[in-house]
Amino acid sequence: MAAPSASGEAGESGGSGAARTPRPRRDRELNRRKLLAAAREVFRDHGLKATLDDVARHAGLGVGTAYRHFPNKQVLIDELVDDMFARVEEATREGAEDADAWRGLTVSLERVAELQALDRGLREVVLHSERAVPAGLRHREQIRRNVDLVVERAKEQGVLRPDAEPWDLVVIQQMLAAVTERSGQPDLWRRYLRLLLDGLRTGPEGTEPLPGKDYGKQFDVQEPNWTGPPPTGTDAPGPPQD
Repeated sequence: MAAPSASGEAGESGGSGAARTPRPRRDRELNRRKLLAAAREVFRDHGLKATLDDVARHAGLGVGTAYRHFPNKQVLIDELVDDMFARVEEATREGAEDADAWRGLTVSLERVAELQALDRGLREVVLHSERAVPAGLRHREQIRRNVDLVVERAKEQGVLRPDAEPWDLVVIQQMLAAVTERSGQPDLWRRYLRLLLDGLRTGPEGTEPLPGKDYGKQFDVQEPNWTGPPPTGTDAPGPPQD
């Protein structure tokens, strides 16, 4: 059996008499990816109260391995936030490149909303923390150009109302994020995205049926406190704040 390397993350491959090929770099990258994937799931399920130890256990790796890659939880969160903005940039780029401008606009909005809904812990950072600012700045200009282009092309093709502006899409994303954050229902945003899209599209003939006709029945809009923050550790609306 190959002996572990000094890093504790990988040994060498090959049996007796065979060429032995060092593997630490490949194994380190594999473990890093495992940790990032595990962190996204752990923060999604438990929010930012989860620890780096929780992430390591979820990834099936030792705590020491986790700390060799990420000296503390905040470094891990920062990398995940940067990755989230990179995926937003990719979604808006693909939307801007779609030959069908309306499809590009709607699909990019859906993909970004899905990112917000699935990454609960990262959503907390993006919406409520200055930690998201540096990561956002690295991608902001390209995201802005992509959104400007998809709006311009949708107007040229006559499918977007002429008075719509690129920043309207940014506000829509914030509204959808608030729906997820306050309702605790990760798919409820789809109903309101469809309503908003029907308001953006030129002509009533472009409307589509609302998805999930029963979504709104799962919580009473008279009950949630929409002015105060949700209680710690949950996305559900909390009791009125004093």
